[in-house]
Amino acid sequence: MTAKTVTVIAALFATMVSLSSCGNTIRGMGQDTANAVDATQDAGRRVDRAAR
Repeated sequence: MTAKTVTVIAALFATMVSLSSCGNTIRGMGQDTANAVDATQDAGRRVDRAAR
């Protein structure tokens, strides 16, 4: 293999790793946000029950 071929393969590999990392981060942030919303709603229900 030539140096140019190795460079192209390395660049493609780096791009794939970078894009998959972004996807995992976005999914993780979505799950964290959903968990925060659920916790906030649960806290609101507890306060409502305590006020009754």
